[in-house]
Amino acid sequence: MATTKTLDDLFLDTLKDIYFAEKQILKALPKMARAAQSEEGKTGFLQHRDETQGQIDRLEQIFDLLGKSARGKTCEAIQGILAEGEEIIDEFKGSPALDAGLISSAQAVEHYEIARYGTLIAWAKQLGLKEAVPLLEATLAEEEATDRKLTQLAESRANAPAKGKAA
Repeated sequence: MATTKTLDDLFLDTLKDIYFAEKQILKALPKMARAAQSEEGKTGFLQHRDETQGQIDRLEQIFDLLGKSARGKTCEAIQGILAEGEEIIDEFKGSPALDAGLISSAQAVEHYEIARYGTLIAWAKQLGLKEAVPLLEATLAEEEATDRKLTQLAESRANAPAKGKAA
């Protein structure tokens, strides 16, 4: 008979999922920075790349706390979101709508991460993983701040030029 899976298993699985996702995001950010037309966009993506490296380091600390090796588990969701971002880069290259598209793609990534980290925090508290909670909360705060910055960038810079002329 198969052993019953527990919240511990779910926590570890989700940790592996977000670890894989962060590694993929780390690879995608320089591409997004190269594709961005505005200096603010380029700078923002590169700054977030550095932040993402710190988030990966925190996840590795949590794997250590659990006595597990840091290993990712393929995350179909992030692969899909990043593939959509690549599509935007290809289809809108040289267009005034490119940066608006890149920002929307980056926000889809942020919202996925925010959902995952919120869940991991709740489960870590439930499981009594007191040392993991502040590490997860620090990352969640960064993801939320990045999401706010992206909204600001979209509203102040990217969306208006993207509008163009009515067809």
